[in-house]
Amino acid sequence: MVAATVLAAGGASAIPVARAAAAIAAPAAATPRVDVPVPANERVTLPNGLRLILVPRHGIPLVACNLLLRGGALLDPPGRDGTAALAADLLTHGAGARDAYAFADAVEGAGGNLDAAAHAEYIQVQGQFLARDSRLMLELLADAVLRPRFDAEEFDKLRERRIEEIKAAKDSQPEALLGNYGRALLFAGHPYGDAVGGSEAALARLTRADVARYYAAQSGADRAILVIAGDFDPARVRADVEAVFGGWRRAAAPLPPLPASARVHGRRLLLVDSPGSAQTYIWMANVGVPGDYALRPALNIANLALGGSFGSLLNRELRVKAGLTYDASSRFTRGLVAGEFAISTFTQTDKSAQALQLALDTLAGFKHDGLDAAATDAARNYLLGQYPLAFETPFDWAVALGDLDFYGLPESYIGHFGSDLVATDAAAIHQVIDDAFPSPADLDIVLIGDAAKIRDSLSAFGPVTAMPLSAPEFAPAPADR
Repeated sequence: MVAATVLAAGGASAIPVARAAAAIAAPAAATPRVDVPVPANERVTLPNGLRLILVPRHGIPLVACNLLLRGGALLDPPGRDGTAALAADLLTHGAGARDAYAFADAVEGAGGNLDAAAHAEYIQVQGQFLARDSRLMLELLADAVLRPRFDAEEFDKLRERRIEEIKAAKDSQPEALLGNYGRALLFAGHPYGDAVGGSEAALARLTRADVARYYAAQSGADRAILVIAGDFDPARVRADVEAVFGGWRRAAAPLPPLPASARVHGRRLLLVDSPGSAQTYIWMANVGVPGDYALRPALNIANLALGGSFGSLLNRELRVKAGLTYDASSRFTRGLVAGEFAISTFTQTDKSAQALQLALDTLAGFKHDGLDAAATDAARNYLLGQYPLAFETPFDWAVALGDLDFYGLPESYIGHFGSDLVATDAAAIHQVIDDAFPSPADLDIVLIGDAAKIRDSLSAFGPVTAMPLSAPEFAPAPADR
């Protein structure tokens, strides 16, 4: 992105980030090791297309599994958001010869855990067992993935639970839904715009047959990556995997291509009306960068400085200086194509416009002034200290190597990250601030709050569309637009 003088809405002066070097807490004096060595691993593709990664790590008698099934919520049928999420829920609620109770008893009786969840781009099944129970783990995993029951009673129970969780969030935790409303606006017409967990209306339309049909069409060995890490003999576990997964068929059809997402230009505001709300929850975003973005170290440094830590610039300006919030943050969501860059915060109702303006001013200052050497070094050192902590257990490595394989990234993406952080210079920071972070003039903004009290004050920021929080969808109806 290009460094330029950027002013926030209303003509306020940009905030000089160069004067905010103290925005990030100083790290400990000791510098941890720079790079994280990737453990030795064995990779093989079975005849049916399943990708197997074995990561033997002896010393702790545990074994972990991480299975990624490509597709996920991106393949939900139109108007049936939440199909993949319910399918994933049901994988461990009865499979093979075991009903839901017997399956849970088999897992818990061995002191293990096995859980499934849907993400935008894949369904994931993860677990960890004692090393002596590695064969049982694989048998339960194979039952869940190859022979789910999709029991009608379990389906009804889990679907109703999801609907009730959305209603409960609207009543007591609306900030948990900000991303759903935001992505529905930002990615309208793109698969990333659909709520992974579904909406009230979409879930109510779903049938057990929909879920079973989705899973039968979308599952297949050639779409799967299985990582096993921990205390085991690779030859034996490979033989066990071939025995339990060797009969898994390939998917019925190739995955459809995922289109790139386009950035928005100008500002749009979506006001989700929550009558009587004492607070306003704010989310502002534009399309960011994909998972294979080349300047990841510089991106992480810059985002940590802006809104990725408690001592970040956003928190300093909105919380410490202005007292408008308890928290303000920023983050990138990066996938096969570019997801969103988003800033989120909250404030009391009568401070809504003030908090929104200050967040925009802070982003403007960040874009205009960039980071000085002190702020850059503080963020870099913080990341150097924290990064190795994500790779301590066999389960951590099962997750990490699964992600690398899914996104087609080299092992150096992990192993050389520390060195890459150290080598990141001011020019790289300047480039990512210019390229990856949006201008405050180009944002989709969602606010959940009392429309009667805040709508008039929002018109200065851009055109406002309103919808009720009680609506069963996350996108505004045509009449609301």
